[in-house]
Amino acid sequence: MDRSGERGGGKLNLLLTLIVVGFLVFAGIKIVPVYVNNYELQDSMETEARFAVSNRKTPVQIREDVWKKVVELGVPAKQDNLKVTYGQDGTIQLTLDYTVGINLLVYQWNKDFHIRADNRSI
Repeated sequence: MDRSGERGGGKLNLLLTLIVVGFLVFAGIKIVPVYVNNYELQDSMETEARFAVSNRKTPVQIREDVWKKVVELGVPAKQDNLKVTYGQDGTIQLTLDYTVGINLLVYQWNKDFHIRADNRSI
């Protein structure tokens, strides 16, 4: 039985599999924290909007509290993009648009996030 023609085939498959799995892990390490931070920020903004009226917060105080969370999470947002709108009917709307650059070494892209939160669902 001559197996000289099959030499190295299994090793090549293993190497390719390890490269693909390694890249998927690397991509996950780069991408997942961006989405987790966005989720945490959105949750924080929704909580802030929901309880701002009962806590008697001014738009400036709301803005400061949300901005603290933005800084804490390291979200690359600009302070000018954070909008706090108080309606005459007691509604509060918070909006924040920002972009995160994701670098996977072989591919780079910008992910845009648009967060909206209000207290209308109360």
